[in-house]
Amino acid sequence: GSVSVLVNAAGGNHPSVTLSPDHPFQAITRDDWAASFDLNLVGGALLPCQEFGPAMVTNGRGSIVNIASIASHIPLSNVVAYSAAKAALLSLTQFLAREWAPNGVRVNSITPGFFPGEQNRRLLFEEDGSPTLRASQILGHTPMARFGDPDELIGAAVFLASAKASSFVTGSDLRVDGGFLSTTI
Repeated sequence: GSVSVLVNAAGGNHPSVTLSPDHPFQAITRDDWAASFDLNLVGGALLPCQEFGPAMVTNGRGSIVNIASIASHIPLSNVVAYSAAKAALLSLTQFLAREWAPNGVRVNSITPGFFPGEQNRRLLFEEDGSPTLRASQILGHTPMARFGDPDELIGAAVFLASAKASSFVTGSDLRVDGGFLSTTI
């Protein structure tokens, strides 16, 4: 059969592009920038879209869901390369949505809020399981005052993948963030 749904979920940050007092912005090398963009944009979404998108266009149907980040909208502290790459992913999403919509292919993104996982567990929780200062700050900025549950992301992806439920949705970014991005100081 043919591919009708593509979910591009690759992404992450690397210590070589994480800012700190000992590793300022100007210390990020061209290779470090390239590695971050390759993971979060080029290899993680652009190339899969180039590989699978044309068949969807030919078949006259399909749904592509790119997993963005809160950092796509506002640069998060100390992860400038990740933030820039994820912002570019939103631009790619909107471009492809406009480009392929006449052929029945929908392209959208999901912006997850904070979901505890192996990559961020040490950032969010102390060894005893209590929240870190960073976690408390995140929860204080999240109107729903909790972290997300993976099933909530799955529901968003199923909605965007569905040819019936989201047949008139393209170029959209579905925020599953507990209201994080709607909060200002």
